Amino acid sequence: MKKNITKNKIKENEEKLYINSGLSRIIDDEIVSFHMPGHKNGKLYEKLGYKEKMEKLYKTDTTEIPGTDNLHSPNDIIKESLQKTEAIFDSGKTYYLINGSTCGIQTAIMSTCNPEDKLIMSRDSHQSAINGCILGDIKPIYIKADVDKKTNIQMGNSFKNIKKAIDENIDSKAILLTYPTYYGVTIDLEKVIKYAHEKNIIVIIDEAHGAHLGLSSKLPKTALSCGADIVIQSTHKTLPAFTQSSMMHISKNAIENNIVNIDRIEKILKMTETSSPSYILMQSLEIAVDIYERYGKELIEELYKNIINFKNELNHYKINIKNKLKNENYKLEEIEFFNIYNKDDFTKIFISSLEVGLTGYELEEILRKNYNIQVELSNYCGVLMISTIGNDTNDFKKMKNALISIYEESNLKGRKKLNAINYPNISPKIIFNPREAFYKEKINVKIEESIGKICGENIVPYPPGVCIIATGEIIQKEIIDYLKYCKKEGMEISGLKDSKFEYIQVIEN
Repeated sequence: MKKNITKNKIKENEEKLYINSGLSRIIDDEIVSFHMPGHKNGKLYEKLGYKEKMEKLYKTDTTEIPGTDNLHSPNDIIKESLQKTEAIFDSGKTYYLINGSTCGIQTAIMSTCNPEDKLIMSRDSHQSAINGCILGDIKPIYIKADVDKKTNIQMGNSFKNIKKAIDENIDSKAILLTYPTYYGVTIDLEKVIKYAHEKNIIVIIDEAHGAHLGLSSKLPKTALSCGADIVIQSTHKTLPAFTQSSMMHISKNAIENNIVNIDRIEKILKMTETSSPSYILMQSLEIAVDIYERYGKELIEELYKNIINFKNELNHYKINIKNKLKNENYKLEEIEFFNIYNKDDFTKIFISSLEVGLTGYELEEILRKNYNIQVELSNYCGVLMISTIGNDTNDFKKMKNALISIYEESNLKGRKKLNAINYPNISPKIIFNPREAFYKEKINVKIEESIGKICGENIVPYPPGVCIIATGEIIQKEIIDYLKYCKKEGMEISGLKDSKFEYIQVIEN
């Protein structure tokens, strides 16, 4: 580079790096992160002394050369790293996933099911599972998920519904369940796995949101400890790995008893995962495991105390408001305070906003614009905070102060309590299996004219990336009415060719 390049020229070039410039602005804003990834803008790396290693990471962006090993055939440094991870997570075999949990879920599906086999799966499974059925020509058998009417949170599957699906489809090769859900809901997994194994059904668990569960007895049991055969974890979601970094664990029992075909898993992984895996992402997985082992239990206990204090302080404020209403004729009386929900996984915190006259979409926007706080997601009823071992006391203090301020402002503006709207907890009729539907000819029709027709695309309110209706299913009025209303209120919908949600692709029958 010539020495006489001016500072203005360098600045001009920097401004043309649009992604870099945009992300730099977010860093400069020091946004409080209650969203993934789990390292919280790198704050945890700095706290634990990994800063220097992280700053040099770009220099280790390499490929398969002498000394670097090969992810798809590890026998050196990657093998040693994986063996350490297997011991820490108590798995029979572990794979680093550089294409996220998506490739792990799809590999698990296609390695356990042959074309036209049945796969029992939760209706609230991630869209990657449906795409896996398209790739493998596999027939999904959906288990209906319960929905909490107050929060629109999907509550997972009851043992009764799971048992019914198994009994009616005893020829199924595998069952895929989400544990925990995006919102931290779990089920009696040991009971479910025991019953599935009695029927010779392989159990796959999408534990994308539960990589941290082994850190505390206050958290639900891990899927591996419950007896699952294949477990996929998004290490970047709740542990401090880089985005797109995940792991797939095979249980010791599944290997010892030849329940899963390891050779087939590895062959399919080579198809679903890049042939040029990122060494930077692999290193982030190794560092996340190192943090998990060395500091995890101490940090999760700190997090637990911060969450308890956060909830107690908000509850104390609520009590004070009620006392003032009784004793001092206090004016903050038109609306209630936020309701705070913790499900089975205490690290997931749902804040219901309807009590203060705001939709979740509005609350998310206010938190970001006015208080520099970013939550993981919003639905009509509220917002979800994903807290991890990367969050600190100051993060929760800022959120607490923000909620109190928003509540008081809502009173001053005379907002009224809103009513919840019902999530359409129905099971659309399947006309074509996902793969068959994918290759059918499709046409665009207006949303209002799509009711009763066969859907030609996956409609996915996002996040959390769960199909409300999948390709090949009959479109029902309740679903369209719900989507139209929530879209108007601020919901993002993924999967549609028409991002404006004016048209939808349907299959010409």
